[in-house]
Amino acid sequence: MTLRTVIIGTGSYIPEMKITNSDFLDNTFFEKSGEKVSRDTDYVIEKFREITGIEERRYASDDQSASDLGYLAAVEAISDANIDKETLDYIIVAHNFGDVNHNSNRSSLVPSLASRIKSLLQIANPDCVAYDLPFGCPGWVEALIQANYFLKSGDVKRCLVIGTETLSRVIDPHDRDSMIFSDGSGAVVLEAQETTQRGIIAHKTQTHAYRFTELLNMDHSYSEDSKNENDIYIKMNGRRVYEFALNQVPIAIKTALDKAEMSINQVKKILIHQANEKMDNAILERLFKIYGVKEIPENIMPMTIGWLGNSSVATIPTMLDLILKGKLPNHEIHSGDNVVIASVGAGMNINALIYQF
Repeated sequence: MTLRTVIIGTGSYIPEMKITNSDFLDNTFFEKSGEKVSRDTDYVIEKFREITGIEERRYASDDQSASDLGYLAAVEAISDANIDKETLDYIIVAHNFGDVNHNSNRSSLVPSLASRIKSLLQIANPDCVAYDLPFGCPGWVEALIQANYFLKSGDVKRCLVIGTETLSRVIDPHDRDSMIFSDGSGAVVLEAQETTQRGIIAHKTQTHAYRFTELLNMDHSYSEDSKNENDIYIKMNGRRVYEFALNQVPIAIKTALDKAEMSINQVKKILIHQANEKMDNAILERLFKIYGVKEIPENIMPMTIGWLGNSSVATIPTMLDLILKGKLPNHEIHSGDNVVIASVGAGMNINALIYQF
């Protein structure tokens, strides 16, 4: 038998506030140069939908923070795992901006979100170690990888891994890319088990900081009238991020599959970070092209971005929870299925993980 990291419970929290594309019709968009976008807003929004696939997204309510969303997903995951929360050895929380209050874009990072969520869960055990992991959008996948090392050491039995974000608090309303981002959270409980039949099989992570580190960054509003030297927002070079992801993510997935001694035809599902529908489809096509496969299996890549938007670290765990609980139409994961999980984001970081259910 082999000691493997196994998912024993999942949970997610999808905020109730639904923001449709039409809610942006009154926005005035500007170019990075500060010039007003020449096209009408309705045209800009329609082109945005065609490229990203996003028609709506969810925002947290005014009284919720990222740690609140993470707590709600964690409660569901712990309940699903049917364990005593005091038996958790680690709580790892992936995020990018900490807690950001409504009508503010100031990050609150002390204490850590992991400590805040542990407190909300009322876990008294001091040996349950709680820490945060800022790693861009791939943060939740990287937290899985870190937890895997802990669990395979033999000294750790259970870990709670959470991805939570309120990106709606750090977007520039005068930047077209603001329509991409959303809020949400997802969580899993992991356990070390003696098995060869399920669990994490292999993974690969890279950081392409040289030449690419500024593709996603923080900067001032594109609107000169709205600029405040104290306010900065998430910014993205969309075209270059697209090119970077297309060139690098398929290779990372191939490397992880090679480490698992597995071919693409043995994979049942591919869960890719929900950043952009067009980009994710291009990544999928490039991946199968590497293997010389022309016919991509139907329904191999679930998509939630159309109605949930891009909630960064929360996209994959949310999607996984929906599938496993039968809440994502036309998608199922069965015992024995090999699943690829991959992400790309600020840093520029990429990772891929192979999991057998």
